[in-house]
Amino acid sequence: MSAERIVPATPAALRAAARTLLDGRLVAFPTETVYGLGANADDATAVARIFAAKQRPADHPVIVHLADVSQLTAWAREVPAGATALANAFWPGPLTLILPRAARASDALTGGQDTVGLRVPSHPVARALLGEFAALGGRGIAAPSANRFGHVSPTTARHVADDLGDGVDTILDGGECAVGIESTIVAFVAGVPVLLRPGGVAAGDLARVLGVEPQQAAADSPRASGTLASHYAPRTPALLVAADALRAEIAQLTDRDERLAVLARTVAMPMEFEGVWHAAAHDPRGYAHGLYAALRALDAANADAILIEDVPDEPAWLAVRDRLARATHGVDDDRD
Repeated sequence: MSAERIVPATPAALRAAARTLLDGRLVAFPTETVYGLGANADDATAVARIFAAKQRPADHPVIVHLADVSQLTAWAREVPAGATALANAFWPGPLTLILPRAARASDALTGGQDTVGLRVPSHPVARALLGEFAALGGRGIAAPSANRFGHVSPTTARHVADDLGDGVDTILDGGECAVGIESTIVAFVAGVPVLLRPGGVAAGDLARVLGVEPQQAAADSPRASGTLASHYAPRTPALLVAADALRAEIAQLTDRDERLAVLARTVAMPMEFEGVWHAAAHDPRGYAHGLYAALRALDAANADAILIEDVPDEPAWLAVRDRLARATHGVDDDRD
């Protein structure tokens, strides 16, 4: 990755990035959740470049980022009252709505489904880029997370460069992402709200606006970004361990001469520990903000395993628990 691909998000850089998108090329940019890998949502060839750069399966849909709520009906042929209420309450912000797609939403965006994911981000750089793009006639920016498919999402410009290298034309540097994990995704299936992925908007806040609890995802729910069983995963095998079992687990693996990296929240580092230790924030917002940067640092530690202290089974931790479950999914635990 040549250094000039990472550029500060100045007004001139934003105008140039909007032109880059209109030319069918890729621009990575910060949102309040994670960095996105953007392409002109109306250009199927440009969207295909996203899939190639990320090594993303063609049937896995992407989210279209909009400049404001007025663009919603350009992409969705139906907008139920509940969707309108959520958009008015949480946009701009970390909420994605899955709605019946309009004619302009191509199969390249939707993975061949009859639904499309839409959101209005709140990050000032994302909003400025969308504004510049709209001024040039652009209607939306398709943008999944700017990383290799299934791996830990990026929350800094350097993370993007480390993952995608020359696969992206421009990386707009807007600093660290404030939320640090992806948006909440709510689908409207026959007008009924369904929570497909917890994220930056809490489920309780959704229920407050909707007047009902969203239903849980079912087997026939629309496919959506970041909802595979294994996702957000470091390359190093990662295991969730209860707080009261963490020290014993460390001792057992250390006795086997395994090199360890640990993400702990309440457990203090043992004096004799010789691996890499990261102390996470105690509160769910702080923990979410630092989670992906911590996983990336631990993944770079050349360890045999990453041990992650489990977090509370409480509503405030729902989105974090979702990410940790997917990041550790499928790792065999045969240490009986």
